[in-house]
This record gives sequence, C-alpha cells and structure tokens, in this order.
Amino acid sequence: MEAETASSSGVRLQGVVLAAGVVLMGIKFLAWHRTGSNAILGDAMESIVNVVAGAFALYSLVLAGKPRDRDHPYGHGKVEFISAGIEGALVTLAGGLIIVQAARAFMAGHAVHALGTGIALTALAGGLNLLMGLTLLARGRRLHSLTMEASGTHLLSDAWSTAAMLTGLVLIHFTGLQWIDSLFASGFGLFIMVQGSSVLRKAVAGIMDETDMEVAAEVVQVLHEHRHPAWVDVHNFRMIKFGSVLHIDCHVTLPWYYSLEQAHGEIAQIERLVNERLGRTVELFIHMDPCIPSSCAICSLAACPERKSPQTGSVEWSLATVLSNAKHTAP
Repeated sequence: MEAETASSSGVRLQGVVLAAGVVLMGIKFLAWHRTGSNAILGDAMESIVNVVAGAFALYSLVLAGKPRDRDHPYGHGKVEFISAGIEGALVTLAGGLIIVQAARAFMAGHAVHALGTGIALTALAGGLNLLMGLTLLARGRRLHSLTMEASGTHLLSDAWSTAAMLTGLVLIHFTGLQWIDSLFASGFGLFIMVQGSSVLRKAVAGIMDETDMEVAAEVVQVLHEHRHPAWVDVHNFRMIKFGSVLHIDCHVTLPWYYSLEQAHGEIAQIERLVNERLGRTVELFIHMDPCIPSSCAICSLAACPERKSPQTGSVEWSLATVLSNAKHTAP
C-alpha cells in the first residue's frame, strides 16, 4: 500500500509538471515573438522537448506503478529507463538544433528587440522551471525513480540555462552587441547536449543491467556490519534495477547441518535487514550453500558442533570480495 501511494504521488506530481510545462512553453514562445531572440527561441524549442518528454514520463510512471503479472514477473519498472533514454536523446537533439539555429542567425546578422518584455517573461519561466526541477529531483531521489530524476535534472538544466540567457540579454541591452545572443544560444545548446547525454548514459546503463556500484557497496556494507556468526560467507553477489526496485542475487554459506527451517530463518533475516536498512524495496534471491571443511578457518560460529579446525581469520565483506563466484577461505 505504501509503494502504491508513493507511485500515485509521483504520477500526480508529474502530471502537474506536464501541465505547467505546456504553460511555460507558451510563455517562452511569446517571449521569442516579442524579442526575436535566438537564445529565447532555443529555450522555447527545448520546451517542446520538455512537454513531449514529460508526457512520456507520465505514461512510464503510470506503467511502472502497475503490479507485476504473469507476463512481467519482475514488474514494469524497466520502462523508466526507456523513458529516461527517450528524454535524454530528445534533449541532446534539441541542443544540436539550437546550435545550428544560432549559427545561422549569427551569419545573417539577426538583431533582437523588446528586451524588457523578453527578460521579464524569460525570468518568470526560468523561476518556475527551477522550482519544478528541484521538486522533481528531490521526489525522484526519495522514490528512487530514474524517470523523475531525469525530468528534474532536465528542468534544472533548463532553469540554469535560462539564467545564462538572461545574463546575455542584459548584456545586449547595455552594450548593444547583437552577436552575444548567438553566443549564449550556442553555449546553451552545448550545455543541454551534455545534460541530455548524461541522462541517456544512465538510461542505457539501466537497460543493460549495469550494476550501480555505489548502491551495491551500501548493501554489502549493511550485511557486513550486521552479519550473524551463522552467515559464514557471501559470494556471487549480483544486483540489477527494475525501476525503483532492486533485485539482488547472491550465495550465502550456512552451516551444513542446519535444517531447512533454520536456514530459511537466516535468509529471512538477511532480507529483512537489507530492506529495513536501505529504506527501499529490495527483492533478494539467495542461494544457500552448505559450509565445507575449509570454511572452518573463517567461521566465527563459536558453538559449532561440527567444527573441523579452529578459526584462523575472517573475510571482510566488500565489493572486492563478494563479487567472486567461489566460497572464501582464510586469507
């Protein structure tokens, strides 16, 4: 129920942002119509991308919030990576088009006018983008939603670039140097191309099941700090993301003489520990390995009735040790 509520909250917020994006797009095109500024036109063109990407982001959040079914046993969270990838690609393309338009205007000696109105309208749009971007980014990080993080990052880059454009318009107003408009438009285009490429890179990484090493290290650290003596070893650790949900596969070595009920109880404790400490939904698929005689050297279970040799050392659980696909022995 809590996950469903969080998902519904994200959908509502994205819907508000989409509606506001349509309004902001109209404001920016009005500012361009009044001034003829290529920098403002580039910003307005990028707003079209905002609206298209925002609409797909809204759809992806609705789809990602659907419960898993027979055809999608891992849920629908992967669509968030597709949404972020489309947004990143569109932003990158818009940046390139803005640079082309700025170059053409510079060659034609295009001049801007009505700067006072343009500055006021652009400042209003930039302020609203800043507010929405910060809200989306914070909510996306809290809900672990790449779609919302991508939208927030996009809107924030739009807000910062708007601030840069305002600086350019003010300089034109006081200096009369018309080429500043094309210069700032080109810089704006390059900036959002970099931002779009970054979002696209994260989306591709998610689709390709690239491990987020920072999050993986956090999971392993939690296991290490709260390990039970019966958890002799962890290895073959793998982690992928399905939207906001983490899926972890690993092998855990337990005393070979444990009953199935005892072993299941230890695994259940690991699952509860990870979910509680990470503060997000984590699904673990744990393969239980029985200990072998060489495991005694790293086993800290003092009351073991089947110990073959004394403990001579221990293995610190870290990414460097748990990723290998083999039981550990004394160092």
